[in-house]
Amino acid sequence: MNILSLFVLIPALMLLGLWIARNLNQVRGVMVAGASCLLALSIWLTVYFIQQRDGGNTDEMLLVASTPWFKPLNIAYSVGVDGISVVMLLLSSIIVFTGTFASWQLKPLTKEYFLWFTLLSTGVFGFFICTDMFTMFMFYEVALIPMYLLIGVWGSGHKEYSAMKLTLMLMGGSALLILGVLGIYYFSGHTTMNVNEIAAMHNIPENIQNAFFPFIFIGFGVLGALFPFHTWSPDGHASAPTAVSMLHAGVLMKLGGYGCFRLAMYLLPEASQNLAWIFIILTTISVVYGALSACVQTDLKYINAYSSVSHCGLVLFALLMMNQTAATGAILQMLSHGLMTALFFALIGMIYGRTHTRDIRELAGLMKIMPFLAVGYVIAGLANLGLPGFSGFIAEMTIFVGSFGAHPVAGDPSSSFRMVATIIACMSIVVTAVYILRVVGKILYGEVENKHYLELTDATWDERVAVICLIFCVAGLGLFPFLFSDMISPSVGNILSSIGVM
Repeated sequence: MNILSLFVLIPALMLLGLWIARNLNQVRGVMVAGASCLLALSIWLTVYFIQQRDGGNTDEMLLVASTPWFKPLNIAYSVGVDGISVVMLLLSSIIVFTGTFASWQLKPLTKEYFLWFTLLSTGVFGFFICTDMFTMFMFYEVALIPMYLLIGVWGSGHKEYSAMKLTLMLMGGSALLILGVLGIYYFSGHTTMNVNEIAAMHNIPENIQNAFFPFIFIGFGVLGALFPFHTWSPDGHASAPTAVSMLHAGVLMKLGGYGCFRLAMYLLPEASQNLAWIFIILTTISVVYGALSACVQTDLKYINAYSSVSHCGLVLFALLMMNQTAATGAILQMLSHGLMTALFFALIGMIYGRTHTRDIRELAGLMKIMPFLAVGYVIAGLANLGLPGFSGFIAEMTIFVGSFGAHPVAGDPSSSFRMVATIIACMSIVVTAVYILRVVGKILYGEVENKHYLELTDATWDERVAVICLIFCVAGLGLFPFLFSDMISPSVGNILSSIGVM
């Protein structure tokens, strides 16, 4: 058995263990054991990948394996990883591990909650290891469906409305996506669904590429909060329980950017160049609109949700620049934002669990009451606004440097188009600093207005485990970015070379 299949097998065993668990301690034990195994496996895979690259292995994909599944349609269970998928697997395992501890005190129906949470995780891991279009789509759907119940049952606020809105919009994106997948399969000769084999054949006519590129890019872009298909995101994040928000914003939204790059741009290279300018406009709007919207929110989760729209828009924006530096920055931004937003949502959930409000107008002086959580929030905020030494700085700087120097490609209205779009997107940095500093100053400092808050306690041991792990990762990526950029860059280069812009 290929070792990559353990990323699907371990969650499957976790589902079995949860099913037979008889009490809360057994449920927690299964989750901690499984999440720890996934984290250890992803760390081993990262080290293995680095050793292979240092040893001179230049294969585009490592640990490749394929088993026929449905021969009439040439569907196979095909797996393989490059630098991009390795870092996404590492990110996913970190969020699952910390999300487990963030949900330690969740009640009621703890067992059922973790069953759906683990099923969602199974879809995420399966998506990142697969190289067959149909199997990727299958795991993609597995990752989306549990969100309805996780929000609708364990959420808060207008949870039924938010769950239904999220599900309908993402299912709409999936409908576009399956049309695009079938179009690629049919017009590439319907001999294989393997992504790398289709890219190597490069036999899809340009007019067909132009027709199906929007289906794939928008289909994945809905999950990546592409404007104007982003409206499900703030409501979904605001109503979701803490760990679900962490996994959703931290990992699930990254499936959108990953899919746009791996399928839409990689398999439809001419269309990528012809139509990029349209989606650059939309992603520029996402970046600025998300940041401005965050400025006027009063709910902590809505602020972070709109911030995620801006940061995920920046990922798609950089990928569309089709520049080695910018695209490497986009993957770093996916990793950075996943860690930062998971930290934010974890802290917001912990604060809400004590104060029972997320309204910044009702919060003040939390630094005196819960200093550990308050310091964690300050660190998350500084990372989000791009303070040097944290992950946000290196990711955004790489994106903007690469995007500003990106060469125009066919279809751009003018040679200065990308430069102007980059300048506009850069404005989001200032806006981000405004809403982060506003929130930090409002909720953490000043006098405590609600005297009942003086009786509240600081973080428990399980909450500290989640927060410390995420802070460590955010700082580690910021201080040692080369460990990941060296992994990502060759894989990005391989895809851009296939597109024909290197």
